[in-house]
Amino acid sequence: MNAAPGRLRVGLVGGGAAGLAFVPALQAHPQLAFAAVADPVPEARAGLAQAHGVAAYESLQLLLEQGDVDAVIVATPTPLHAQQAQQAAAAGKHVLVEKPMATTLADARAMVQAAQAAGVCLQVGHSHSYDAPIARMRELITQGAIGAVRMVHTWNYTDWVQRPRRADELDSAAGGGVTFRQGSHQFDIIRLLCGGLAHSVRAQTFDWNPQRRVVGAHTVFIDFDDGAVATAVYNGYGGFSSIDLCFDVGEWGQHLPPERRATRAAPPMTPEAELQAKRARAATAIPGGSGDGAPPHQPFFGLTLVSGERGDLRQSPDGLLLYTADGVQAVPVAKDRGPRERVLDEFAAAINSGTAPLHDGRWGLANLELCLAALQSSQQRAEVLLHEQVALHR
Repeated sequence: MNAAPGRLRVGLVGGGAAGLAFVPALQAHPQLAFAAVADPVPEARAGLAQAHGVAAYESLQLLLEQGDVDAVIVATPTPLHAQQAQQAAAAGKHVLVEKPMATTLADARAMVQAAQAAGVCLQVGHSHSYDAPIARMRELITQGAIGAVRMVHTWNYTDWVQRPRRADELDSAAGGGVTFRQGSHQFDIIRLLCGGLAHSVRAQTFDWNPQRRVVGAHTVFIDFDDGAVATAVYNGYGGFSSIDLCFDVGEWGQHLPPERRATRAAPPMTPEAELQAKRARAATAIPGGSGDGAPPHQPFFGLTLVSGERGDLRQSPDGLLLYTADGVQAVPVAKDRGPRERVLDEFAAAINSGTAPLHDGRWGLANLELCLAALQSSQQRAEVLLHEQVALHR
């Protein structure tokens, strides 16, 4: 593939579910060009290379040595993020890394330092705080529509534990389980809406399926420096679905009444069969891009409800509902840019302007601290104070 003049050439590192989800948005982006892929699985890299006309490499190192790219998207398993992000930064490449950015604070700090030393952009995504309704909530809060934020609640009930998984996704030490994998979305949403400066965490996590040992649910209470509080509730065991609280609209904006939802009982599989099932699901699980193929509604990563001193906000199928003393007002939100397109918009803008993205490395480090603090709090049955938090800088 030959990139159009002026477009930044991007290499995709990892051809699994996370990487595949970026491809439609990357192909359609006016400022970025999909130029190369690196994946150790021959079928994964060959499939992407053939389908999209990009160069294919067995490793990130070969991509950096032989590929002509300006930036990389690191969409590999979480334990690989720290090394690969530092490797790309050392080669002078801008880095967009999937959430969670790492499994330890030390690794996350090293990633931030490597990007700073190399003078390159480090951005952490995809996060559901890029969903247009969540971003619009933040705009309304900044405009004073509901006064000072006092409470934020984000609750999600899914079948996460029952879906096909890689072994590392079921291993907390490798960044697996819902607190790392899904709490990172929730904590990012909460910090965005509350301004970023969380003070402490009190949490309880749960592992109650003996056939699927992993942190599969949590309840997390977050206290902020300015007195605002938040709760993050996630249950991935496949009973009640929070789609029932969200107008029958699913995570990616699809209309999903009960009869259209997937079964929530996963049959026993060998690790090899489960990996194949995960790859097959990745091809269709996440709708891509905007335009004719876009889902009919706004995305719902569970229910998010914001309470301020003068009103409340929640999502609706096509935007937001604003509750004030004047009544209930529908706030439409444009659907012209999907979540991953918005991730790439921020990435391209940061590179072209030379300024830090909103979801920069320090922001991602603060989100990771919340994940780790929630797990620590549950283990110790105690409040955990936070030390890596940063304020929203725009």
